[in-house]
Amino acid sequence: MGPREAFLERIRHGGLVLSPELAAAFAEVPREVFVPDGFQRRDGTWAKPADPDFLDLVYDDDVLITKVDGRTPVSSSSQPSLMALMIEALDVRPGLTVLEIGAGTGYNAALLARLGATVISVDVQEDVADRARFALARAGVEGVRVVHGDGYEGPGVRVDRVIVTVGVAGVSPRWLEQLGDVPGGVLVAPVEHAGTHPVLRITPDLRARVVTASGFMTAAGPLTAAHQFPAPAPPRTLRKLVPYAGSRFNPPLEPLAYRDLWYAAGVWHRRATYAAVPRREQNALMLLDEKRTGGAFVLPDGSVLAGGDEADRYAADATRIIDRWLEAARPPMQAWRITLEPGGDPDAPILLPASWSLTSG
Repeated sequence: MGPREAFLERIRHGGLVLSPELAAAFAEVPREVFVPDGFQRRDGTWAKPADPDFLDLVYDDDVLITKVDGRTPVSSSSQPSLMALMIEALDVRPGLTVLEIGAGTGYNAALLARLGATVISVDVQEDVADRARFALARAGVEGVRVVHGDGYEGPGVRVDRVIVTVGVAGVSPRWLEQLGDVPGGVLVAPVEHAGTHPVLRITPDLRARVVTASGFMTAAGPLTAAHQFPAPAPPRTLRKLVPYAGSRFNPPLEPLAYRDLWYAAGVWHRRATYAAVPRREQNALMLLDEKRTGGAFVLPDGSVLAGGDEADRYAADATRIIDRWLEAARPPMQAWRITLEPGGDPDAPILLPASWSLTSG
Protein backbone atom coordinates (compact mmCIF):
# COMPACT_ATOMS: atom_id res chain seq x y z
CA MET A 1 0.00 0.00 0.00
CA GLY A 2 1.50 3.36 -1.08
CA PRO A 3 1.41 6.63 0.86
CA ARG A 4 -1.73 7.92 -0.87
CA GLU A 5 -3.59 4.63 -0.35
CA ALA A 6 -2.73 4.56 3.35
CA PHE A 7 -3.66 8.21 3.91
CA LEU A 8 -7.37 7.69 4.44
CA GLU A 9 -6.77 4.85 6.87
CA ARG A 10 -4.48 7.07 8.92
CA ILE A 11 -7.10 9.83 8.99
CA ARG A 12 -9.78 7.36 10.06
CA HIS A 13 -7.59 5.85 12.79
CA GLY A 14 -9.39 6.23 16.10
CA GLY A 15 -12.88 5.96 14.66
CA LEU A 16 -13.27 9.18 12.67
CA VAL A 17 -16.03 8.77 10.08
CA LEU A 18 -15.56 10.56 6.76
CA SER A 19 -18.38 11.30 4.38
CA PRO A 20 -17.83 9.73 0.94
CA GLU A 21 -17.37 13.21 -0.54
CA LEU A 22 -14.71 14.25 1.95
CA ALA A 23 -12.93 10.91 1.65
CA ALA A 24 -12.77 11.45 -2.11
CA ALA A 25 -11.37 14.95 -1.59
CA PHE A 26 -8.56 13.68 0.64
CA ALA A 27 -7.82 10.89 -1.83
CA GLU A 28 -7.69 13.17 -4.87
CA VAL A 29 -6.13 16.47 -3.74
CA PRO A 30 -2.31 16.08 -3.80
CA ARG A 31 -1.04 17.35 -0.46
CA GLU A 32 2.60 17.39 -1.59
CA VAL A 33 1.84 20.13 -4.12
CA PHE A 34 1.04 22.47 -1.22
CA VAL A 35 4.42 22.02 0.48
CA PRO A 36 6.85 22.51 -2.45
CA ASP A 37 9.51 24.04 -0.19
CA GLY A 38 9.20 21.28 2.38
CA PHE A 39 8.36 21.45 6.07
CA GLN A 40 9.84 20.98 9.50
CA ARG A 41 10.11 17.44 10.82
CA ARG A 42 9.31 16.59 14.44
CA ASP A 43 13.04 16.49 15.21
CA GLY A 44 13.50 20.06 13.91
CA THR A 45 15.17 19.13 10.62
CA TRP A 46 13.69 20.23 7.31
CA ALA A 47 12.04 17.69 5.01
CA LYS A 48 12.49 18.45 1.31
CA PRO A 49 10.75 16.98 -1.77
CA ALA A 50 13.89 15.08 -2.81
CA ASP A 51 14.14 13.26 0.53
CA PRO A 52 13.19 9.55 0.39
CA ASP A 53 10.76 9.87 3.29
CA PHE A 54 9.06 13.03 1.97
CA LEU A 55 5.83 11.49 0.66
CA ASP A 56 5.50 9.18 3.67
CA LEU A 57 5.61 12.25 5.94
CA VAL A 58 3.27 14.28 3.71
CA TYR A 59 0.67 11.52 3.84
CA ASP A 60 0.89 10.93 7.56
CA ASP A 61 -1.88 12.25 9.80
CA ASP A 62 0.29 15.04 11.13
CA VAL A 63 0.67 18.80 10.99
CA LEU A 64 3.26 20.08 8.49
CA ILE A 65 4.99 23.23 9.76
CA THR A 66 5.94 25.29 6.71
CA LYS A 67 7.13 28.59 8.21
CA VAL A 68 8.90 29.44 11.46
CA ASP A 69 9.91 32.68 13.11
CA GLY A 70 12.99 31.70 15.07
CA ARG A 71 11.67 28.63 16.90
CA THR A 72 8.01 29.66 16.71
CA PRO A 73 5.81 28.06 14.01
CA VAL A 74 3.80 30.73 12.17
CA SER A 75 2.24 28.80 9.29
CA SER A 76 1.41 25.18 8.61
CA SER A 77 -0.83 22.59 7.04
CA SER A 78 -3.04 21.31 9.86
CA GLN A 79 -3.36 17.69 10.93
CA PRO A 80 -5.66 16.06 8.33
CA SER A 81 -7.93 14.34 10.86
CA LEU A 82 -8.49 17.70 12.58
CA MET A 83 -9.19 19.31 9.20
CA ALA A 84 -11.71 16.55 8.54
CA LEU A 85 -13.55 17.11 11.81
CA MET A 86 -13.75 20.85 11.16
CA ILE A 87 -14.91 20.45 7.56
CA GLU A 88 -17.55 17.89 8.54
CA ALA A 89 -18.83 20.30 11.24
CA LEU A 90 -19.02 23.03 8.59
CA ASP A 91 -21.54 21.00 6.53
CA VAL A 92 -20.13 22.04 3.16
CA ARG A 93 -22.33 21.53 0.10
CA PRO A 94 -21.85 22.26 -3.59
CA GLY A 95 -22.59 25.87 -4.52
CA LEU A 96 -21.92 27.37 -1.08
CA THR A 97 -19.47 30.21 -0.50
CA VAL A 98 -17.01 29.59 2.33
CA LEU A 99 -14.91 32.26 4.05
CA GLU A 100 -11.63 30.79 5.30
CA ILE A 101 -9.61 32.80 7.83
CA GLY A 102 -5.97 31.68 7.55
CA ALA A 103 -4.85 30.39 4.17
CA GLY A 104 -1.96 28.24 5.40
CA THR A 105 -0.65 26.20 2.47
CA GLY A 106 -3.93 26.36 0.55
CA TYR A 107 -4.59 22.65 1.08
CA ASN A 108 -7.67 23.15 3.27
CA ALA A 109 -9.18 25.52 0.70
CA ALA A 110 -8.48 22.93 -2.01
CA LEU A 111 -10.43 20.31 -0.06
CA LEU A 112 -13.35 22.73 0.33
CA ALA A 113 -13.28 23.48 -3.39
CA ARG A 114 -13.23 19.76 -4.17
CA LEU A 115 -16.47 19.52 -2.16
CA GLY A 116 -18.03 22.05 -4.54
CA ALA A 117 -17.64 25.25 -2.51
CA THR A 118 -16.44 28.63 -3.68
CA VAL A 119 -13.76 29.72 -1.21
CA ILE A 120 -12.50 33.15 -0.16
CA SER A 121 -9.31 32.59 1.85
CA VAL A 122 -7.83 35.51 3.81
CA ASP A 123 -4.34 35.58 5.33
CA VAL A 124 -2.53 38.45 7.05
CA GLN A 125 0.92 37.20 5.93
CA GLU A 126 1.52 38.28 2.33
CA ASP A 127 4.12 35.59 1.59
CA VAL A 128 1.83 32.89 2.96
CA ALA A 129 -1.06 34.14 0.81
CA ASP A 130 1.21 34.20 -2.27
CA ARG A 131 2.46 30.66 -1.72
CA ALA A 132 -1.07 29.35 -1.15
CA ARG A 133 -2.24 31.05 -4.34
CA PHE A 134 0.61 29.54 -6.38
CA ALA A 135 0.06 26.07 -4.89
CA LEU A 136 -3.63 26.13 -5.74
CA ALA A 137 -2.75 27.08 -9.32
CA ARG A 138 -0.17 24.27 -9.56
CA ALA A 139 -2.75 21.79 -8.29
CA GLY A 140 -5.27 23.01 -10.87
CA VAL A 141 -7.78 23.95 -8.18
CA GLU A 142 -10.48 26.39 -9.29
CA GLY A 143 -12.99 28.29 -7.22
CA VAL A 144 -10.57 29.64 -4.58
CA ARG A 145 -9.64 33.32 -4.21
CA VAL A 146 -6.75 33.98 -1.82
CA VAL A 147 -6.68 37.48 -0.34
CA HIS A 148 -3.87 39.15 1.58
CA GLY A 149 -5.58 41.13 4.30
CA ASP A 150 -6.87 41.44 7.84
CA GLY A 151 -8.95 38.41 8.65
CA TYR A 152 -10.85 40.31 11.33
CA GLU A 153 -12.75 42.30 8.70
CA GLY A 154 -13.39 39.47 6.25
CA PRO A 155 -14.20 40.10 2.57
CA GLY A 156 -17.31 42.22 3.17
CA VAL A 157 -19.57 39.98 1.07
CA ARG A 158 -22.30 37.50 1.98
CA VAL A 159 -21.02 33.97 2.66
CA ASP A 160 -22.68 30.69 3.61
CA ARG A 161 -20.04 29.25 5.94
CA VAL A 162 -16.98 30.51 7.86
CA ILE A 163 -14.01 28.37 8.89
CA VAL A 164 -11.11 29.69 10.97
CA THR A 165 -7.77 27.87 10.83
CA VAL A 166 -5.87 29.92 13.42
CA GLY A 167 -6.36 30.10 17.19
CA VAL A 168 -8.46 33.07 18.34
CA ALA A 169 -9.63 34.45 21.69
CA GLY A 170 -13.01 35.19 20.15
CA VAL A 171 -14.70 35.53 16.78
CA SER A 172 -15.15 38.66 14.74
CA PRO A 173 -18.72 39.98 14.60
CA ARG A 174 -17.97 40.89 10.98
CA TRP A 175 -17.92 37.19 10.09
CA LEU A 176 -21.38 36.66 11.52
CA GLU A 177 -22.64 39.81 9.80
CA GLN A 178 -21.38 38.43 6.49
CA LEU A 179 -22.97 35.10 7.34
CA GLY A 180 -26.23 36.94 8.02
CA ASP A 181 -29.36 34.84 8.26
CA VAL A 182 -28.21 32.20 5.79
CA PRO A 183 -30.21 29.00 6.43
CA GLY A 184 -27.85 26.52 8.01
CA GLY A 185 -25.12 29.15 8.28
CA VAL A 186 -22.39 28.16 10.67
CA LEU A 187 -18.95 29.30 11.81
CA VAL A 188 -16.28 26.80 12.88
CA ALA A 189 -13.35 28.23 14.84
CA PRO A 190 -10.69 27.19 17.39
CA VAL A 191 -11.38 29.49 20.35
CA GLU A 192 -8.99 29.90 23.28
CA HIS A 193 -9.90 28.00 26.43
CA ALA A 194 -7.58 27.15 29.33
CA GLY A 195 -4.40 27.35 27.26
CA THR A 196 -5.75 25.28 24.35
CA HIS A 197 -7.95 26.01 21.32
CA PRO A 198 -10.94 23.65 21.26
CA VAL A 199 -12.89 23.95 18.02
CA LEU A 200 -16.35 25.47 18.37
CA ARG A 201 -19.30 25.23 15.98
CA ILE A 202 -21.04 28.60 16.31
CA THR A 203 -24.43 29.62 14.93
CA PRO A 204 -25.61 33.19 14.19
CA ASP A 205 -27.62 33.28 17.43
CA LEU A 206 -24.24 33.25 19.27
CA ARG A 207 -24.64 29.74 20.60
CA ALA A 208 -21.93 27.14 20.25
CA ARG A 209 -20.88 23.60 20.97
CA VAL A 210 -17.46 21.97 21.11
CA VAL A 211 -16.43 19.89 18.09
CA THR A 212 -13.06 18.62 19.26
CA ALA A 213 -9.96 19.41 21.27
CA SER A 214 -7.16 21.08 19.32
CA GLY A 215 -4.12 23.29 19.47
CA PHE A 216 -3.52 26.05 16.89
CA MET A 217 -1.05 28.81 16.18
CA THR A 218 -2.39 32.06 17.61
CA ALA A 219 -3.77 34.89 15.48
CA ALA A 220 -2.56 38.46 15.72
CA GLY A 221 -4.45 41.70 16.29
CA PRO A 222 -7.96 42.14 17.72
CA LEU A 223 -8.78 38.45 17.41
CA THR A 224 -6.59 37.85 20.47
CA ALA A 225 -7.31 41.14 22.27
CA ALA A 226 -9.14 39.56 25.20
CA HIS A 227 -7.42 36.68 26.96
CA GLN A 228 -9.83 35.13 29.45
CA PHE A 229 -7.19 32.72 30.71
CA PRO A 230 -3.53 33.18 31.69
CA ALA A 231 -0.84 32.47 29.14
CA PRO A 232 1.00 29.17 29.69
CA ALA A 233 3.66 29.24 32.38
CA PRO A 234 7.13 29.67 30.86
CA PRO A 235 9.63 26.85 31.47
CA ARG A 236 11.76 26.97 34.60
CA THR A 237 9.71 29.70 36.28
CA LEU A 238 7.68 27.53 38.66
CA ARG A 239 8.68 27.03 42.26
CA LYS A 240 9.28 23.61 43.75
CA LEU A 241 6.23 21.40 43.48
CA VAL A 242 5.11 19.04 46.22
CA PRO A 243 2.40 16.33 46.18
CA TYR A 244 -0.94 17.42 47.65
CA ALA A 245 -3.23 14.58 46.58
CA GLY A 246 -2.59 11.07 45.30
CA SER A 247 -3.78 9.28 42.21
CA ARG A 248 -7.54 9.23 41.57
CA PHE A 249 -7.60 7.32 38.27
CA ASN A 250 -6.19 3.83 37.76
CA PRO A 251 -5.31 3.55 34.95
CA PRO A 252 -4.68 7.25 34.25
CA LEU A 253 -7.14 9.08 32.05
CA GLU A 254 -6.71 8.53 28.32
CA PRO A 255 -5.70 11.71 26.44
CA LEU A 256 -9.24 12.52 25.27
CA ALA A 257 -10.74 12.03 28.74
CA TYR A 258 -7.96 14.16 30.23
CA ARG A 259 -8.89 16.89 27.73
CA ASP A 260 -12.51 16.58 28.87
CA LEU A 261 -11.45 17.21 32.48
CA TRP A 262 -9.22 20.04 31.27
CA TYR A 263 -12.12 21.69 29.43
CA ALA A 264 -14.33 21.50 32.52
CA ALA A 265 -11.51 23.04 34.58
CA GLY A 266 -11.53 26.01 32.20
CA VAL A 267 -15.27 26.43 32.67
CA TRP A 268 -14.98 26.38 36.45
CA HIS A 269 -11.68 28.20 37.05
CA ARG A 270 -10.34 31.34 35.34
CA ARG A 271 -6.68 30.48 36.08
CA ALA A 272 -6.68 27.21 34.13
CA THR A 273 -3.92 26.90 31.53
CA TYR A 274 -1.06 24.52 30.80
CA ALA A 275 2.57 24.07 31.69
CA ALA A 276 5.26 21.42 31.71
CA VAL A 277 5.84 19.42 34.88
CA PRO A 278 9.61 18.98 35.24
CA ARG A 279 10.63 15.38 34.47
CA ARG A 280 7.00 14.23 34.33
CA GLU A 281 4.64 15.81 31.81
CA GLN A 282 5.32 18.06 28.83
CA ASN A 283 1.75 19.34 28.64
CA ALA A 284 -0.41 19.29 31.75
CA LEU A 285 -3.43 21.11 33.18
CA MET A 286 -2.40 23.82 35.63
CA LEU A 287 -4.15 26.40 37.77
CA LEU A 288 -1.55 29.18 37.57
CA ASP A 289 -1.36 31.72 40.40
CA GLU A 290 -1.32 35.48 39.80
CA LYS A 291 2.45 35.70 40.29
CA ARG A 292 2.89 33.03 37.58
CA THR A 293 5.41 31.18 39.72
CA GLY A 294 3.13 28.66 41.41
CA GLY A 295 -0.30 27.09 41.58
CA ALA A 296 -1.47 23.51 41.15
CA PHE A 297 -1.20 20.80 38.53
CA VAL A 298 -3.83 18.14 37.86
CA LEU A 299 -2.10 15.16 36.23
CA PRO A 300 -3.75 12.46 34.09
CA ASP A 301 -3.87 10.05 37.03
CA GLY A 302 -5.77 12.66 39.09
CA SER A 303 -2.90 13.43 41.42
CA VAL A 304 -2.31 17.06 42.40
CA LEU A 305 1.05 18.82 42.70
CA ALA A 306 1.29 22.39 43.98
CA GLY A 307 3.82 25.06 44.80
CA GLY A 308 4.23 28.78 45.40
CA ASP A 309 2.82 31.18 47.97
CA GLU A 310 -0.80 30.01 47.49
CA ALA A 311 -0.16 26.32 47.02
CA ASP A 312 -2.79 25.25 49.58
CA ARG A 313 -5.51 27.34 47.97
CA TYR A 314 -4.81 26.20 44.41
CA ALA A 315 -4.42 22.56 45.42
CA ALA A 316 -7.85 22.72 47.09
CA ASP A 317 -9.31 24.28 43.92
CA ALA A 318 -7.79 21.51 41.81
CA THR A 319 -9.24 18.81 44.05
CA ARG A 320 -12.69 20.42 43.88
CA ILE A 321 -12.52 20.48 40.07
CA ILE A 322 -11.84 16.73 39.97
CA ASP A 323 -14.67 16.08 42.45
CA ARG A 324 -17.08 18.25 40.49
CA TRP A 325 -16.18 16.56 37.18
CA LEU A 326 -16.76 13.14 38.70
CA GLU A 327 -20.05 14.23 40.26
CA ALA A 328 -21.15 15.41 36.81
CA ALA A 329 -20.41 11.88 35.47
CA ARG A 330 -17.24 12.84 33.62
CA PRO A 331 -18.87 14.99 30.91
CA PRO A 332 -17.06 15.09 27.56
CA MET A 333 -16.26 18.54 26.23
CA GLN A 334 -18.86 18.00 23.49
CA ALA A 335 -21.58 18.01 26.18
CA TRP A 336 -21.05 21.71 26.93
CA ARG A 337 -23.25 24.39 25.34
CA ILE A 338 -21.78 27.87 25.15
CA THR A 339 -23.18 31.36 24.72
CA LEU A 340 -21.00 34.13 23.28
CA GLU A 341 -21.10 37.82 24.18
CA PRO A 342 -19.21 40.93 22.93
CA GLY A 343 -15.86 41.76 24.50
CA GLY A 344 -12.28 42.61 23.67
CA ASP A 345 -11.18 45.96 22.24
CA PRO A 346 -14.21 48.32 22.11
CA ASP A 347 -12.94 49.67 18.78
CA ALA A 348 -12.60 46.17 17.32
CA PRO A 349 -14.83 43.93 19.45
CA ILE A 350 -14.81 40.15 19.37
CA LEU A 351 -17.43 37.69 20.52
CA LEU A 352 -16.23 35.65 23.50
CA PRO A 353 -17.50 32.53 25.26
CA ALA A 354 -19.36 33.92 28.27
CA SER A 355 -21.53 31.17 29.76
CA TRP A 356 -21.62 27.39 29.72
CA SER A 357 -24.20 24.74 30.50
CA LEU A 358 -24.18 20.96 30.33
CA THR A 359 -26.66 19.08 28.18
CA SER A 360 -28.68 16.47 29.97
CA GLY A 361 -27.68 12.86 29.45
